[in-house]
Amino acid sequence: MLKSSTRSAPVYDSLRRAIIEQALKPGLKLPEDSIGETFGVSRTTVRNALVRLDAEGLVDLQPNRGASVATPTIEEAHDIFEMRHCLETEVMRRLCEMDPAPIVKALREHLSEEEKCLATDSTQSIRLAGEFHILMAEMTGSKLLANYVNEVVSRCSLIIARFAKAHSGQCGLEEHTQIIETLERGDASGAMELMSTHLQCVQDRALLNTTEDGAQDVSNILSRYIPSPAK
Repeated sequence: MLKSSTRSAPVYDSLRRAIIEQALKPGLKLPEDSIGETFGVSRTTVRNALVRLDAEGLVDLQPNRGASVATPTIEEAHDIFEMRHCLETEVMRRLCEMDPAPIVKALREHLSEEEKCLATDSTQSIRLAGEFHILMAEMTGSKLLANYVNEVVSRCSLIIARFAKAHSGQCGLEEHTQIIETLERGDASGAMELMSTHLQCVQDRALLNTTEDGAQDVSNILSRYIPSPAK
């Protein structure tokens, strides 16, 4: 998906993925020194990555207080889902005006990856479910729309991590399948209605969770996200 082109790219991409996959939970402190040691980079490089994530709403970066994974409020959650509804309705409208064959092919390939991860890797399943929506936005050909959808979908991952009682991967998979089938039939009104229903279901599944997770070790978590050396 969307990548950074700066020197801090590997750190940015790894932190972003760890947040979206809910390995790094909302509110968790992100010490620059620990992250730098984990990835073998300077604190300046880490800071550049954190600044980008702060701009995207995934990290809360406070002067003299350091960084932490952003913690959305319930009011922000409702606002973000409302914006997501508007954006993805426009995505569906544009896709329905295009040749469905290449769109359906790409979405089915992605859906196959979602299905593989559903039973074996819940964290990747969470990320892939969001990337299904980002892929649709990218296929509209509008870089601006894709960027907006990418940001709002990523922030929804934080909302789900903060408020949802459980990840409902199977439900999402079935709903994605229905969206593809409707696009394949060329049913524009049906596709837009299905997307609206799907997003409402995603929002409804984000139920308040009052339980507290145990302490997290940032270095231990991020050690799973260190990029493999280039060959």
